[in-house]
Amino acid sequence: MLFMPGRGDAYEKYLEAFEDWRLAGWQVVAADWRGQAGSGRFGRSASTGHIDDFMVWVRDLAALWADFAATHEGPLVLVAHSMGGHLALRAAVERMLDPLPRAMVLSAPMFDVQPDKVPRFLRRGLAHLMARAGDPRRAAWGDGEKPIAMSRHRQLLLTHDDARYGDEDFWRHARPELLMGGGSWGWVCAAMDSVRALFAPGALERVTIPTLIVATDADRLVSPRATHEVIARLPDVEALVFGKEARHEVLREADPVREQAMARIDRFLSERLWG
Repeated sequence: MLFMPGRGDAYEKYLEAFEDWRLAGWQVVAADWRGQAGSGRFGRSASTGHIDDFMVWVRDLAALWADFAATHEGPLVLVAHSMGGHLALRAAVERMLDPLPRAMVLSAPMFDVQPDKVPRFLRRGLAHLMARAGDPRRAAWGDGEKPIAMSRHRQLLLTHDDARYGDEDFWRHARPELLMGGGSWGWVCAAMDSVRALFAPGALERVTIPTLIVATDADRLVSPRATHEVIARLPDVEALVFGKEARHEVLREADPVREQAMARIDRFLSERLWG
C-alpha cells in the first residue's frame, strides 16, 4: 500500500491508520509531496506551499509508483488523502500509473476547492488574475507567511477528535520542518488548472481502477459537490459519504466515524482483491 497525504500535510499524522493496516497484513509505504513537509519548499518563505503546475506532482507520483511496484510483491494499492486524492486520480486520468494499481482508496479527496458555489471558470480566472498581480509565490490565505496555527477554529475544519487533532501538535514540535502555512496564488492557479483537466469531457470515464471514495458532505475545505460529480462519472467506484458527524480528516475522526471508514476500506480491499 502506498499512501500519499494532502496539502500542507505530513504522513506522520496517519501512523495510527498505518498501524491498523499493518496489523491487517499490509506493507505500508508513505511519502511527502515535493515542496512540503520534510521535502523542501518552492514558496517565497519556508511556510508557504507553492507549485507552478500539479503535473510536477503527478510525474513524481508516477515515478514513485513505478519504483514502489518494482520493489514490492502482492496486490498493489494506492491510498491518498485530500490533495493527494486529486493527484492520484489525475495520474490515473493521464494514464501515468504503470502498472495500474489493483485498487485506489481516496480519503476526503480534493477534486475541487471551495467555494464550490462559485463557477469554476470564475474561480480559475480570479486565481490567474491574482497570480499575475504580484509574486505568484506569495500566500493566498492563512496567516501570511506564517505556519497555520493550531486552533479551535482549525480543528472545526478537520476532526471532532481532540486527541487526534492534538497529535499533530506533537509532530510539529518533534519535526519543525513539517510546519506549513497557506498555499500560494500559484498553487491556487495550478489547482484550478488541474481541476479543469480532471473534469474534462471523457477524462474520468476512462479510469478503470476500482476506486473507493470516503468523504463527508460537511467538508468545508474541499468540494462535496465535486466529490459527487466524480462518483457519478467514474466507471468502477464505491463511496462512503458521511454527514455532519465527519469533518475533513475522516481517517483521524472520532472513533464512531473512523472505525466505520476503516472497516469499509478493509471490506472494499478484501472484496476487490481476493473476492
